[in-house]
Amino acid sequence: MDITLTSLEAEHSQLLCSKIRAEISAKGGWIPFSRFMQMALYEPGMGYYSAGAHKLGAGGDFTTAPELSPLFGSAVANTLLPVLEGFKSKDLPSKILEFGAGTGKLAEAILLHLGKQGFSLDAYEIIEISPDLAARQQSRLNHLIASQESSTTCHWLDELPQNYQGVIIANEVIDAIPCELIIFENGFWHWRGVSDENGQFLWKTGKPVNQNALPTILLNGNFPEGYTTELHPQAHAWMRQVAQQLQTGLFLTLDYGFPESEYYHAQRQEGTLIAHHRHHAIPDPFHLPGLCDLTTHVEWLELARIALAEQADDVFLTNQGAYLLNAGIGELALELADPKDAETFLPISNALQKLLSEAEMGELFKAFAFSKNLSDLIPGQHLQDLPGLGGRNRL
Repeated sequence: MDITLTSLEAEHSQLLCSKIRAEISAKGGWIPFSRFMQMALYEPGMGYYSAGAHKLGAGGDFTTAPELSPLFGSAVANTLLPVLEGFKSKDLPSKILEFGAGTGKLAEAILLHLGKQGFSLDAYEIIEISPDLAARQQSRLNHLIASQESSTTCHWLDELPQNYQGVIIANEVIDAIPCELIIFENGFWHWRGVSDENGQFLWKTGKPVNQNALPTILLNGNFPEGYTTELHPQAHAWMRQVAQQLQTGLFLTLDYGFPESEYYHAQRQEGTLIAHHRHHAIPDPFHLPGLCDLTTHVEWLELARIALAEQADDVFLTNQGAYLLNAGIGELALELADPKDAETFLPISNALQKLLSEAEMGELFKAFAFSKNLSDLIPGQHLQDLPGLGGRNRL
């Protein structure tokens, strides 16, 4: 694949590569892949998410669901609204906290939809580690207030508040949390790390993995020599913190991934790690560090176990297509335009196709939710009573 870089882009990547090489040298010639991924994505001022870059949308490296259509955010708002109304009914502040808000399009769509439903949200809070994306979010959401399309106050936070009461959402966040790579060699699982030889990053097998760090399915399965996959201790720690700090309310995330039995299938021999650059999927994670996004699929079952261990009322998993349909995205589309008006409805239909089709985002992407103390807000209400969460639970 031919990618022409500007001189600034090439220099940016070379500088980050030099810093990673220095790290490898300082650590004796080997670093775990999680450290490489951490630096490639989040090294201050240099990593993919830490430095200024146009990441999302048609001119970026990938397109997320909120970029495709505001109907996505409206459907999400339908899920959140009963919970937010529950806070209002108890004279408690109604708040949404979003991790990694991208360009702010999801927040914008949610706020506009809540306003159309006559609901006044008390606060929309965002935790964003990318300075340029935070600036884009502020510009978009401040415009909403300036144009009087929304009166909701937006805040940017540095960390998740303790004992949070409200709704927490995250769209395509967990996939970008650094992971560990492991490889099956000579009958044992080993850490897979990164070395540097003659200015090139290379894979290098490390020490055997302590069995306590492995899911049971990897201990008991029949895996071929060289089978490579991921472990997600950092994502698990993140989920544990969210589940611990959410005191009352709802957590909802949408991302691509599989439950455990599909994730660690014997035929998935190279794992799920992939790089993205200018709407191209690139198998080589060492390609243009600092300029490429790095992601892995989400393994949902362990995240559900963590939420339940932290006293979640219930957990729910379904595919994105089923979630959006159950949340009313079809009805929302009909409110926008008449299907008989082809010129107006065709762009809406095309976006729905990408969001719902099993061949596009509808099956690979999942919606995962858990609630805590939901019945305190809405007596008799269960997680699966909420719009979007009423279908078959795949956990």
